Amino acid sequence: MAGRLRRLGSVAFRQQKWKSSVSIQAKMPPCDFVPEKYESCPYERVQKIREQNIAPSLRTYYKKPLLLHQGHMQWLFDHEGRRYLDLFAGIVTVSVGHCHPKVTMATQKQLARLWHTTNIYMYPAIHEYAERLTSLFPDPLKVVYLTNSGSEANDLAMFMARVHTRNFDIISLRGGYHGGSPYTLGLTSLTPYKHGVANGFGCTSTMLPDVFRGPWGGSHCRDSPVQTIRKCSCTEGSCLAKDQYIEQFKDTLNTSVPKTVAGFIAEPIQGVNGAVQYPRNFLKEAYQLIQERGGLCISDEVQTGFGRTGSHFWGFQTHGVVPDIVTLAKGIGNGFPMAAVITTKEIASSLAQNLHFNTFGGNPLACVVGAAVLDAIEEDGLQKNSEDVGTYMLLELAKLRDKFEIVGDVRGKGLMIGVEMVTDKTFRIKPPMCITKRDVDFAVEVFHTALQRHMERAAAK
Repeated sequence: MAGRLRRLGSVAFRQQKWKSSVSIQAKMPPCDFVPEKYESCPYERVQKIREQNIAPSLRTYYKKPLLLHQGHMQWLFDHEGRRYLDLFAGIVTVSVGHCHPKVTMATQKQLARLWHTTNIYMYPAIHEYAERLTSLFPDPLKVVYLTNSGSEANDLAMFMARVHTRNFDIISLRGGYHGGSPYTLGLTSLTPYKHGVANGFGCTSTMLPDVFRGPWGGSHCRDSPVQTIRKCSCTEGSCLAKDQYIEQFKDTLNTSVPKTVAGFIAEPIQGVNGAVQYPRNFLKEAYQLIQERGGLCISDEVQTGFGRTGSHFWGFQTHGVVPDIVTLAKGIGNGFPMAAVITTKEIASSLAQNLHFNTFGGNPLACVVGAAVLDAIEEDGLQKNSEDVGTYMLLELAKLRDKFEIVGDVRGKGLMIGVEMVTDKTFRIKPPMCITKRDVDFAVEVFHTALQRHMERAAAK
């Protein structure tokens, strides 16, 4: 079963009447926010500019691409004032809600005070934010490097691992996405991102421990309210699938890389690949194998961090491990371009042997935004909301899997959700963490109607 991705979750759920025998009319939850009137370029002009002046690799979705105008929490509005429930959060980036008032107010205040000065000088924002962000990590992860994007953060993490260990090879999981820069493309193991040119030397991919699509897996393997329907012959307290995938991991270590390696990078739950989860304890054993070979373990929290998985603030905590390096981006700034690398003093000191500098990383504006996002997560109870609403949504989507044969798998944790179809599509559902159960009811009802329409069309052929 292929893993081609379709971003249905992004702003696809607009209230409408379906031309079908299905009588369901999903009722969109109310919203008292009134968007401003759109007064920018006409739609046709925007389309022409995109065709002529915007990079063609930036694809649009839907037959008539959306022209978005304004956002408010979990809602988006297009140029004609139509409202959409956002289930993709700008590629899992809008963590606390579009234009969240706390973040907006803090940003506006800092804009009037100081936008930028190089971080070789001292200013309050970077020190206050560094102390607060690192306080959310267990020892010894207490040093932060502030950057501008997830790709840049993973670039730096790779570099750190190589400088510190004096080894070169880094292992990643197939299906993983760690960035689109020439360096991180070596770690990214998804065909659509491969351009057929040399990149990422010293990167080796190993088998993805996917308990739904992979050769091994069963109904008790993953840390999710919803398990795969594959039968499992495991005894209590053991996971045969985990053992089999660890053997494949060992085989990679024994055949494809030197006896010593620089590191291993993995997402706690794979994001771009459709919320793929590994068997319990797989990461813990993989980390041990890497550390035995002198390597560092890197947790890519670009999508799973900041409470999105619900039960924990960081995805690696759900696996019972403490990595050597953690990379952050996306939800860290609620859409503001910022990212970070968290590591130990020992590893950081290796990089301090020579100059390392980032012009925009940790500028005053970014640090104030980051702090305001942490405020919103705490004050609005968004980690708990991710757990409660995410679990509710997973269980509701599982009912659709039980009803429609074309739905092969429902998986995830918190508001990190994937729905795998039995042919070639994966729906990635990762909304702003302020979404409500009422919103979920609407979304699931629309999804149900879409599946029913699909079945009717298939039957009519």
